[in-house]
Amino acid sequence: MREFIVEADGGSRGNPGPAGYGAVVSDAATGETLREVAEYIGVATNNVAEYRGLLAGLRAAHELDPAATVHVRMDSKLVIEQMSGRWKIKHPDIKPLAAESARVFPPGRVTYEWMPRERNKHADRLANEAMDAGARGEQWSESASTAELDTAAGAAETSGLSDAPGAVGSAGADADTRAAKAVATPGWAPADMGAPATFVLLRHGETPLTPQKRFSGSGGTDPSLSDVGREQAERAAALLARRGTIQAVVSSPLTRTRETAGIVAARLGLDVSVDDGLRETDFGAWEGLTFAEVRERHPDDLNAWLASPDAEPTGGGESFAATGTRIAATRDKLVAAYAGRTVLLVTHVTPIKTLVRLALGAPPESLFRMELSAASLSVVAYYADGNASVRLLNDTSHLH
Repeated sequence: MREFIVEADGGSRGNPGPAGYGAVVSDAATGETLREVAEYIGVATNNVAEYRGLLAGLRAAHELDPAATVHVRMDSKLVIEQMSGRWKIKHPDIKPLAAESARVFPPGRVTYEWMPRERNKHADRLANEAMDAGARGEQWSESASTAELDTAAGAAETSGLSDAPGAVGSAGADADTRAAKAVATPGWAPADMGAPATFVLLRHGETPLTPQKRFSGSGGTDPSLSDVGREQAERAAALLARRGTIQAVVSSPLTRTRETAGIVAARLGLDVSVDDGLRETDFGAWEGLTFAEVRERHPDDLNAWLASPDAEPTGGGESFAATGTRIAATRDKLVAAYAGRTVLLVTHVTPIKTLVRLALGAPPESLFRMELSAASLSVVAYYADGNASVRLLNDTSHLH
């Protein structure tokens, strides 16, 4: 099933006054603009123009694929809250527009998300083009529109970067930009492969044990985030909200991951699902100890653990081989559940490293050769033919 992003806006020069709307339909997986629509609608209020933009965007998406799902993003809190059912619709001019918008797609196939105005520039420029055309006594023309180019140019000027397609990881791009493009670009997959299931992997924020570099798995004290960890989660949430690509949030059941996921999900307006398969490895008797303390107390067990993925930590913890089997099964389940969608998995060091290792086809010892910081972001995409693409590893640019 295809998924579209609809971004819409409307404006009135006078409120009420000369008004117009603009809407953009893009592919949720690739970010490609598929349709632009805009119209001068005469004298109207801002809210009416915004609803007209929503309706036009939904209709354009329906024309492209009536079986698709749609995620609407607008900077109008009123429209988002009313269409989500959280606010009542009282204004007589808006009620019929809202009802008509709700009928374009069947219930449950459209979701709504508020975003800041500065992220809605494409639709805003279209609305202003339509109002400018109306002031000249003309109709807006898609062929004459420069809204997409103007928006791209403005973004490039702001960041100092070119946003040309295929520039993922190109020289000169900062890590923050690479993260954004990694989430949205299909990589090397053939065009007919369909949109991948994209896992954005967020390690939880710091706990009191993190800076001390103590083993902290699923068999220990289950610590909460520290103040630093909560701030890290807030920073990750702000980045992901700006990018606007996350469609679902799934967390490990441990406290530190659920707290991190909750902070991000609240910022994104999403719920958190919990999957036990994303829990950290159980480090047995090593829980709460530093590496040096384990070396001193259990040297033989540690050497065996470092040498073989089948070795368990002292006291019957979980081997890396067992973790790998669990993570692979969880991966397969989540790929099936979120085919073609972008989902945030909030989890731990070993599960994230394992997902990356499996995607690369790397040997088990590669787990010891990856750096994975607290609250870092990594990205892996999974295609219908079973192949995977690692797009990002250990991005911490949002923390600085």
